[in-house]
Amino acid sequence: MIWKCPARGVLRQAPALFLDRDGVLIVDKDYLADPDGVELVPGVPAALVKAAAAGYALIGLSNQSGLGRGRFGPAQLAAVMSRVDAELAGYGAELDAMYYCPHAPADNCRCRKPGPGLLEEAAASFEWPADRSWVIGDKASDVDLGRRHGLGAVLVGTGYGAVERARVESAWPGDARVLFAADLATAVALVMAADPANGSVAP
Repeated sequence: MIWKCPARGVLRQAPALFLDRDGVLIVDKDYLADPDGVELVPGVPAALVKAAAAGYALIGLSNQSGLGRGRFGPAQLAAVMSRVDAELAGYGAELDAMYYCPHAPADNCRCRKPGPGLLEEAAASFEWPADRSWVIGDKASDVDLGRRHGLGAVLVGTGYGAVERARVESAWPGDARVLFAADLATAVALVMAADPANGSVAP
C-alpha cells in the first residue's frame, strides 16, 4: 500500500535506494503505535540528504504486520508515518515515496518482503537501473528482495542487522552485491563508492 508517492503517470528515472523503516530509518520498537516513540537512528537525516544530493531516489519499503496482527490500526500507523516525515523534515531530509505491506505473515500476500509487491507499486512512479540501485535493510528478507530483483543489498548493523548477519552471510556467500554496513550513513557511503558512475549519479 502507498503512504506517499509522486504523481502517477510520469516516471522518475534515477538510481534508487529502497529503505526499510524500522531498524534502518528509525529505532525498532516492536509494533510501534505511538508517534511519540519515533526516534531516528543517528546519522539518518544526513545520510538521506547526501544520497538525495547525489541523485538517488529515496523509497521506503516497510512490512507493517502490526496492522494485520491487530496490534495497531490504520490511524495509529498514519500518525507514526507522519511523525517520521516530520522528524526527517526538521533536518531537511525526506523520502520520495513510502510503500508498506499491512498484512500478517499468515496472509501469504504478494507485498510482504521479500515478495515483489512493494517494488511493483514503486515501479508505477519510478524507473531505476538495477545495477545502480540497492535495498538497504536490517533483515535477510531485505537482502532477499534486492537480490531476487537484480538489485544490490546492504545489511545494516542497526535494528536486527547484527542478529541477521550470519544468516545473510550463509545465504549469499561471496556475493559482491551484498554488503554490510554499521548503519545507514555507512551504507550510503558504500553504495556511492560502488556506483558504476564512481559516485557521481545523474538525477
